[in-house]
Amino acid sequence: MTQLRTLGTITAIAVTATLAIPVSTAWAETAPGSSGHGRADLQRDLDDIVRKDGVVGAQATLVNGERRRSVRSGTAELGTDRRMPQQGYFRMGSNTKTFVSTVVLQLVGEGRMRLDDTVHRWLPGVVDANGNDGERITVRQLLQHTSGLPDYDDSLPLTDEKEFQEHRFDHYQPRDLVDLALRNPPLFEPGKGWSYSNTGYILAGMIIEKVTGRPWSEEVRARIIKPLGLEHTFSAGRRTGLPQPHAEAYQQFKPKGRLVDSTELSMTWGGAAGDLVTTPNDLARFWQSLLGGKLLQPRQLAQMLKTVPAPREDGGTRVERAGLGILWTQLSCGGGYWGHGGTTLGHLNANGFVDKGKRGVMVMRSTNVAAEDRDDRTDKLVDDALCEKK
Repeated sequence: MTQLRTLGTITAIAVTATLAIPVSTAWAETAPGSSGHGRADLQRDLDDIVRKDGVVGAQATLVNGERRRSVRSGTAELGTDRRMPQQGYFRMGSNTKTFVSTVVLQLVGEGRMRLDDTVHRWLPGVVDANGNDGERITVRQLLQHTSGLPDYDDSLPLTDEKEFQEHRFDHYQPRDLVDLALRNPPLFEPGKGWSYSNTGYILAGMIIEKVTGRPWSEEVRARIIKPLGLEHTFSAGRRTGLPQPHAEAYQQFKPKGRLVDSTELSMTWGGAAGDLVTTPNDLARFWQSLLGGKLLQPRQLAQMLKTVPAPREDGGTRVERAGLGILWTQLSCGGGYWGHGGTTLGHLNANGFVDKGKRGVMVMRSTNVAAEDRDDRTDKLVDDALCEKK
């Protein structure tokens, strides 16, 4: 799945990943009925993620209308038997992009900006270095990852444990992140390729502020969080910790390496590209509302769901296509689902919704492991649940 690769006070605790990890389970349901995918199937897939991928704790939630079913596996803290919380807070990472894209499309629907506006139209001179030219890049291209802009994420000093310990509480302004990216030339001519770029969403957040006069996070709160009653969703901003309840988060910086406690860190490097915090029920309500047509007018929702091919970075064969802040992924049983995963330093989440948001599944892992196949079992859980395999 395409997402932030490394996406924030306490000293990090380095621990080994070789301890036996107990599996704890729980089943919660808010209304009677059957979801199709059985509890045992969901629990099996989640247990596989914990046992085989070296994940400390994980939770999966099935959604069908107003019904919620959840299972959990592993523990909330390495070396303890503390259970994963039922509705724990976690950093959603790149799923933030869907919120930001929704706000941009609302502004488009209000006639306050256009998708074909150039970056230069709203941020003159901001993108003008090493061949990167804001006069040739449109807002649509920012949201769809077709701008050709390099990703600032590749230049952050967070790629190994030593760097992480030294820079985990560094504070970044949006312009700092854009300038990091612009040290490099464009990857391709605007509109002539596809490459996932967090830089595009930092710029989208800056454009929201230019159009409205308020930070992107305030617009997300006013336009999405408050109207939907998402009481447990917020922008991290300068906050370095998570509210209770939450599982501890762990980052593995190299394959088979030790796990580093990354629960507390600055998320200012994520910004409009990935700093939102949420809970499973809140995130489910957002996706159901978005795909159910409650956040965007039909024309703007259609624009969001108009896709282009999105080649997988890992070379996998599963077909993905990119809309505006949203991804379409092919199902093994035919058709596909809408969603947007997210990765931070210590959290990984995946989600998928079908039937205009009525049915869906979400997975949250409290450990970000350094393995080429880290997503495979998580992707399988989403596919199994939505295909309703018996």
